[in-house]
Amino acid sequence: MSESATDRMELPMLQPGQAQKEMSHNEALARLDLAVQASVSAAGTNAPPADPAPGDAWIVGDAPSGAWAGNAGAIAGWTASGWRFLAPREGMRAWIAESGFALYTGGEWRIGEAHGRLIVEGVQVVGERGAAIADPSGGATVDSEARAAISALLSAMRAHGLIAEV
Repeated sequence: MSESATDRMELPMLQPGQAQKEMSHNEALARLDLAVQASVSAAGTNAPPADPAPGDAWIVGDAPSGAWAGNAGAIAGWTASGWRFLAPREGMRAWIAESGFALYTGGEWRIGEAHGRLIVEGVQVVGERGAAIADPSGGATVDSEARAAISALLSAMRAHGLIAEV
């Protein structure tokens, strides 16, 4: 951590003997308001809206212009004092009104994707995608009804992306 700002969110630090400490404190609160349980109107927007309301926020696109220039990928939030920008950190999440969650990973926002594992009552039920499983064919012990049921299960698992296509 530097002596003037925090390492992760670049929140301004109060300094001993600093005049107008409320300015630094208020700036830190404005940045926290953007970051904590982040919620944005849209992602990938390159131009600031003409008439934002205080509290509105966006994930800036790759080619920002106007007041957003130089802040690609940042969360831009409108406040009573103007635009505030928050650089995303690895693992940051934001809710996007039209498309669900966005996750910042590997230097980019991943939008509308689910990441991680699904655990129900302490048991992992979905994890990494499994290898392809061939449909059953032939054999003396598998009858046609069992083969049809197994094929239907495999089709459903492929449709949901739980196992790879054959």
